[in-house]
Amino acid sequence: MDVYEAIKTRSSIRAFKPDPVERKTLLRLIEAARLAPSASNRQEWRFIIVTDAQKRKRLMEAARGQRFVGEAPAVIVACAETDEHQMTCGQLCYPIDVAIAVDHITLAAVAEGLGTCWIGAFFEAPVKELLGIPQDVRVVALLPVGYPAAGGRPKSRLALEKIVCWEKWEL
Repeated sequence: MDVYEAIKTRSSIRAFKPDPVERKTLLRLIEAARLAPSASNRQEWRFIIVTDAQKRKRLMEAARGQRFVGEAPAVIVACAETDEHQMTCGQLCYPIDVAIAVDHITLAAVAEGLGTCWIGAFFEAPVKELLGIPQDVRVVALLPVGYPAAGGRPKSRLALEKIVCWEKWEL
């Protein structure tokens, strides 16, 4: 599958088959993240792969009760070991860098026949407590991973002419 097909095919999956995802497959997803670019090559991302059913249930609770988080056979917890470095433009590096790495995972997952759903609706403190994450490390996203039980929702996207300008702002 080429990258454009993966981009077109990828959707947020909220229903997973109970089939486990092999460890080697999960590690291929993390390898895709490891190859992502980062500001000044800082590589602040860190990942915890959670497959234990009880821990996934507690992650579900931290994710505002979103049941599919606990039902997915694996959850990748994307973290940042960061010094809060800012780019010249004023943006913090770590949220952007982790987002790029997680997006690499989501596209690699499609190529592996897996589904994912990017979760930002979670409470960081209970996730840190559950997984023993140090206070100075940030939890950026939860990513349930598994074989889709059903397809995702169709994508609704703005037309190109509504999002792109040439040479200056003209929207």
